[in-house]
Amino acid sequence: MNALAAGAFTLALGIAFGAFGAHALGEIGPERKGWWQTATLYHLIAAFGLMVLGLLQRQRATASGPGWLLLAGVILFSGSLYVMTLGGPRGLGAVTPLGGLCLIGAFVWLGVLALGR
Repeated sequence: MNALAAGAFTLALGIAFGAFGAHALGEIGPERKGWWQTATLYHLIAAFGLMVLGLLQRQRATASGPGWLLLAGVILFSGSLYVMTLGGPRGLGAVTPLGGLCLIGAFVWLGVLALGR
């Protein structure tokens, strides 16, 4: 995985989603607007994590596992919140914590990698 490129593209998508949420969602109510903002925030944080992984990979051979977990986290956590905000079933909220666990695991793994072997 080219984590630096994946991070840059994920970051661009997160910014686009943030702009969409700020300008195109209209009056959706504070709860749903909060979901979108949380989804965007975590999306952007994960994108920066991917970029950090990419920079770490350029310094030394590093596993790409955290990158895949970060992408899974964006899809499951942010994706479920995006879909619910747009009117998808609230039952998707059951998937959101799984995405959160992916994000947490990815950042712990990334931290361990950053410490070196």
